[in-house]
Amino acid sequence: MSPAPCYRGKILEVDLSSGDVVRHPLEANVARKLVGGKGLAAWLLYKMVKPGTDPFDEENVLIFATGPLTGTIAPSQRGLVCAKSPLTGTFSDSYFGGHFIQELKYAGYDALVVKGKAEKLSYLWINDDHVEVKDATALKGQDTTQTNVSIKRELGDSLAKVACIGPAGEKKARFALIDCDVKRQAGRGGLGAVMGSKNLKAVAIRGTGSVEVAKPQEFFETAKKFHRILIESEAVQAVWSRYGTAGSVEFSNMQGLFPTKNFQDGHIENGERLSGLSQSKLLWLRRAACYSCPIICSAISVIRKGPYSGTVLDGIEYETTGLLGANCGITDPEVVAYANHLCDELGLDTITAGGVIGFAMELFERGIWKPPELEALKLRFGNGEAVLKLIRMIAHREGVGDLLAEGVKQVAEKVGGRAKDFAIHIKGLETPAWPPRGSPGMGLALATADRGGCHERGWPVGYEVEGIPGPSGPVERLSLEGKAEIVKWEQDWFAAVDTLVGCDFSRTGLTPEHSAQLLSAATGWEINADEFLRIGERVWNLTRMFNVREGFTRKDDDLPRRFKEEPLPSGPAKGHMVSSSDLNRMLDDYYRLRKWDSNGVPTREKLAELGLEEFL
Repeated sequence: MSPAPCYRGKILEVDLSSGDVVRHPLEANVARKLVGGKGLAAWLLYKMVKPGTDPFDEENVLIFATGPLTGTIAPSQRGLVCAKSPLTGTFSDSYFGGHFIQELKYAGYDALVVKGKAEKLSYLWINDDHVEVKDATALKGQDTTQTNVSIKRELGDSLAKVACIGPAGEKKARFALIDCDVKRQAGRGGLGAVMGSKNLKAVAIRGTGSVEVAKPQEFFETAKKFHRILIESEAVQAVWSRYGTAGSVEFSNMQGLFPTKNFQDGHIENGERLSGLSQSKLLWLRRAACYSCPIICSAISVIRKGPYSGTVLDGIEYETTGLLGANCGITDPEVVAYANHLCDELGLDTITAGGVIGFAMELFERGIWKPPELEALKLRFGNGEAVLKLIRMIAHREGVGDLLAEGVKQVAEKVGGRAKDFAIHIKGLETPAWPPRGSPGMGLALATADRGGCHERGWPVGYEVEGIPGPSGPVERLSLEGKAEIVKWEQDWFAAVDTLVGCDFSRTGLTPEHSAQLLSAATGWEINADEFLRIGERVWNLTRMFNVREGFTRKDDDLPRRFKEEPLPSGPAKGHMVSSSDLNRMLDDYYRLRKWDSNGVPTREKLAELGLEEFL
């Protein structure tokens, strides 16, 4: 029996080693405590993966999870995939748009769990109750678009939705992504490499069911109202709908927050060439939206001039402009667009790709690491051709690309010497395009994020730079006061939204009260804003316990040396950094607010308070 009308009540488990297919009921108490999405995936991962499991071991599991609002008309719903990360060894969840995850729910499942390893390259075909492991050896080496087309052609079903990996995933590049229904990427943490380790080329789904809600009329009216709120939101009107995420480029560059030349600076000359406005003139063909989303932040684009002309691609997201653009010293939008296209087709996370290439560029320029292959490439900041060649080498693990495919942390350890001083990562995950020297609260958010350096677990920049009032009122940009409170509140709020699997941008105009109203109408439960935030806090503590079990503690809630010891050289926050003492002060405040011990471990009392006694 389903926990509520909006759930399908089943978890599909497929063992690729044995071929066994099992359908488990979704436990009502799990749904009530953890809701779905991130909460459900974290619970499954904690229960199913033994401590110390190698991420490439057959015992690691790959989880696709829906939320209670998935497949409804609720605005801006996404999907997630989860596993123990081969890049960090932490809990890792990665989110994607498109229409793939809705198909899983229409097929009758709240989550898909894949375990084991197929004997040969295979893909999983789910057609409602029919579940089959099919031969994918003919797809070996195909890029993500080719794979999507090939599988739909073989199945004779153009309406099937496909999540797949490219060559990078097959080669187990540790930051390989999963392409979900074409150009909607689950990028962070290397979960495409987990698919590759299981000899799983793709998952194809066709579902013919539907999703009901407990209070149809109330849900319809509430969802309709929230669609309107999002459409009329100032940020959506001024930025996201007009210019997509790249609408933040000029703001970030002006505020000294745009990663430049391996994060040496926060500003790059001519950075506006990468902006959403610039892209709209040079590249865009038409706008595109994910399932039931009024924001329409994506753009189908084409490169119109230069050596890559004729290439059709998705618009360049802000993070990609930062990491594959400015971080590599490049402001040519056609080059960055083509680099983005290559990563999408070959199956690489653009954030980590830009991070590891920018790192290699700095090592090369400083004379710390100059292998012959990089000498031949003339690997210097601004060399776009070198970036494109390295992307291909990384995806195929060719030559020096074999080491770069391991990520910044592993490259630094292998090169040795001073390399670690310039390695920009947190817990092994390359830092996104919101560095913290001009935003100390962002430093705390990055340091404590559950999957490593991540801006999607909390974004204090809005409070510090834009002046949005925090939970206790406005805060000063470069002060440490009040930052722990903001970070905790944001992490709980973001985690709660991730149990619904809502888009990041749904938080632009919607509040915890709005989300609680939607969840209540869908499930029939009575949930208010405080309880909704408590759900997020529960999930945040659960993912923390997974990481603690894997050996992560306060020592890992750290920032790269550059952010702690090198003052920002330009911009409004010139001369500022987040020193070790600054970070430790914020961590003390943060742990105290969280009721964790001084080493960052949730206390027994806190877990009991949250109803997580089974994880004590």
